[in-house]
Amino acid sequence: MKKSSYKNAGVDIEKGNAFIQAIKPMVESTFRPEVLSKIGGFAGCVSLNLERYKKPILVSSTDGVGTKLKIAFMMDRHDTVGIDLVAMCVNDIVVSGAKPLFLLDYIATSQLDPEKAARVVSGIVKGCIEAECSLIGGETAEMPGFYKEGEYDLAGFAVGIVEDAQLIDGSTVTVGDKLIGIASGGLHSNGYSLVRKVLLDHHKMDLEERVEEIGGVLGEELLRPTKIYVKTILNLTRDFNIGGIAHITGGGITGNLPRIISKGCKAIIHKGTWEIPPIFSFLKEKGNIPEDEMLRTFNNGIGMILIVKTKENGEILGRLNSLGEKAFVIGEIVKAEKEEEPIEFV
Repeated sequence: MKKSSYKNAGVDIEKGNAFIQAIKPMVESTFRPEVLSKIGGFAGCVSLNLERYKKPILVSSTDGVGTKLKIAFMMDRHDTVGIDLVAMCVNDIVVSGAKPLFLLDYIATSQLDPEKAARVVSGIVKGCIEAECSLIGGETAEMPGFYKEGEYDLAGFAVGIVEDAQLIDGSTVTVGDKLIGIASGGLHSNGYSLVRKVLLDHHKMDLEERVEEIGGVLGEELLRPTKIYVKTILNLTRDFNIGGIAHITGGGITGNLPRIISKGCKAIIHKGTWEIPPIFSFLKEKGNIPEDEMLRTFNNGIGMILIVKTKENGEILGRLNSLGEKAFVIGEIVKAEKEEEPIEFV
């Protein structure tokens, strides 16, 4: 009988070790002073300087990129999905007012392609630098026969910190507060199962095709990275009392905004008060997608919603504009009657 080995079974340990060594300098470029460990150990170590906190709270989040990865596979473009991975994790952390500290990644594939994996990691590194968050470690798993050849999956796990008194959880949201929407960069990382079904399965569109309705190449638009809002949000929370923040991901405004609305309140959203990127109208028309389905599937041009006091509304809008963000007053908080839905579009 022929001798068996892990390598013959599809897992090349030496190649995996060489990959880790190759990406070390790139990963370590994200390290903040608090990072104590080096890449290659069993766990990542971070020192928490708690002297500046009276009652610190750790905030954590985990997420992936979803079937947007299928577009990356088809385009053979792997340098942006890592940004999406970071964004989906750190944006969920910063809505609590927390500063992201570190992130761990998980890359799983049937057989490691070091060059492709390095491109993925380059995106993760870029996202971490943008979020000022350290990539302190992760896992690269080879699982022959589990994934299709040439494909992979990504997951991220992030931790942040916030002072207890500065935690944002929606508990101070009251009637009369205003809703400010911050523009998204496009589809971000949600709704891609529907996107692929409409554009690729039904209409057999070519990802390399230039589409006049969206003003660019289809595949490039679909791979546009998720915006990272960390610096913007932390800039605002430093000087303003934000009542609640919603990250608009899967479920759209319909599913995400109610998470931060206090009992006895409801949100009125005024349609037509913000700019909707062309990709959404294009999808709606191509798929004959009803408006309510669009609103509960996609972000429709709004990546974050802030609930703010009316007296600070103008100043916050001005700050957002100075930070290079597009922002819009899209609604307000009103009193809810018994058993009313927490959100209404008018």
